[in-house]
Amino acid sequence: MNVQQSMMTEALRRWRIIPVIVIEEPKNAVPLAAALLAGGLPIAEITLRTPGAIDALRRITQEQPEMFAGVGTVLNVRQAEQARKAGAHFVISPGLNRAVVDYCLEHDIPVYPGVATASEIEAAIETGLSLLKLWPIETLGGIPYLQLLSGPFGGVEFNPSGGVTAASFESYLALKNVVACGGSWVAPADWIASKQFERISAAVRDTVTRAARLTAPKKRQAEGASAIRAATVAR
Repeated sequence: MNVQQSMMTEALRRWRIIPVIVIEEPKNAVPLAAALLAGGLPIAEITLRTPGAIDALRRITQEQPEMFAGVGTVLNVRQAEQARKAGAHFVISPGLNRAVVDYCLEHDIPVYPGVATASEIEAAIETGLSLLKLWPIETLGGIPYLQLLSGPFGGVEFNPSGGVTAASFESYLALKNVVACGGSWVAPADWIASKQFERISAAVRDTVTRAARLTAPKKRQAEGASAIRAATVAR
């Protein structure tokens, strides 16, 4: 794992939420980023589902450099290159495109390709990645599916996305093989289009607070395990 991939993954471990953003008007990008930051979340996945997405990403990376602003719905190398030139901090794709993964790894861009099956997970492992997007999680089977995957793929972690909501994200984050959840509930496209930025900040603040309650026990468990290992080695 390169340094940039490791740093981005640690950011995901800390904040645990990836807002999936669909933005029509690039002029709304900076106010949106400010709203996310005001709510306590410096992460945004700008999806390439609109013509202005790359421009929106560029505006955020230039005017809100404290944001971990990345790009989603990356389907080919050309889009990955556009994202890199716009300053993307990470790339997320709905599927496992080896050419996209190779391009990102060659250019030290954190990349989280999407997988849905055991075969796709195995193929992703061959690239050296161990944190993957699992999409569309609700269609695939939700929490029971993630629990089943933890058996054969004990060394792999996931960012589930696709149907995760404000009512369900906590159940996903409680799983040991889940790092962060992706979803649009904190900043739906219609809220962005109608400039409801205070509403977005409030939704983010609520989500971040709830996620932090789950992260703290996990952190304490990890610290406790480290202490036990250290004590064992010292004997």
